[in-house]
Amino acid sequence: MISRNLITNVAKEVGFDLVGVVRAEAMPELRNRFEEWLLEGNQSTLAYLERNVDKRFDQRLLVEGVRSVVVCAVSYLSPLSRGYGDSDVPKVASYAVAKDYHRQIKQMLSELAERLCQAAPTLRYRAFTDSAPVAEKSLAVKAGLGWIGRNSLLVTPDFGSMVLLGELFISEQSDAYDEPMQDGGCGSCRACVAACPNSAILDYRAIDARRCISRLTIERADEEDALPLHGWIFGCDMCQSVCPYNRRAPLHRNPRFDAVFDPLSLDRAAWQAMSEEEFEALAGATPLTRSGLERLKSNINK
Repeated sequence: MISRNLITNVAKEVGFDLVGVVRAEAMPELRNRFEEWLLEGNQSTLAYLERNVDKRFDQRLLVEGVRSVVVCAVSYLSPLSRGYGDSDVPKVASYAVAKDYHRQIKQMLSELAERLCQAAPTLRYRAFTDSAPVAEKSLAVKAGLGWIGRNSLLVTPDFGSMVLLGELFISEQSDAYDEPMQDGGCGSCRACVAACPNSAILDYRAIDARRCISRLTIERADEEDALPLHGWIFGCDMCQSVCPYNRRAPLHRNPRFDAVFDPLSLDRAAWQAMSEEEFEALAGATPLTRSGLERLKSNINK
């Protein structure tokens, strides 16, 4: 058995803003909702979501011997996260101007795990962040980190929705587990729904990826994709930048998520004239490499 207080303290020492611990178990009700969402075709070209649904909603099927899940969140909110204002430069989602969060969070989770192993030498673990069939947002809600907002994203009361999630699956039982929040929520606010120019937000706190600008700018294209990108070339922050929780949340504190370039300094001509070598020097450590320079350039004209 391992101490929840130890887990929480160490997670915050390595740089996470929020942490909760939950039992590893099946989540059948959430699985049913997800399968209904899939049947409606809302996943669009995100075919990977159709695979391993059983593992996504039962952590014990994904990692043999797991007994607890440590759910961590870290803010990346920056001034850019609150919108581009009147600027007409090509827009990049604010998480993508920093170093790739997959690597950063995996490093933080590894440090957390190594320190926990010092206290529990028999502990076995696996770390995940947006890279396996893990119901991250659902686990975060279960761990008391926040709730699912109207735009389908996790909203936390102190840090808003501009947070990145990571999970540590561990073989030890915790001496205490967290519970979902009893208070909090979006109330009657529909700012995110009104802000989405392609009407991608569904009535039941889910997204139609067929219409979502983030999917349209980053993921594999579909023959039917013809919706405008509204100036975005990688990702989209529109449903988050208007959220009242993000408007009043503090800027991120962890330097791992500082911007490595400023998209406000790059107009259309600068992007179009950019060479592969210049792109690598500018954004080679960021998630933009997932799309590549040519895809970014093509998005400018859509």
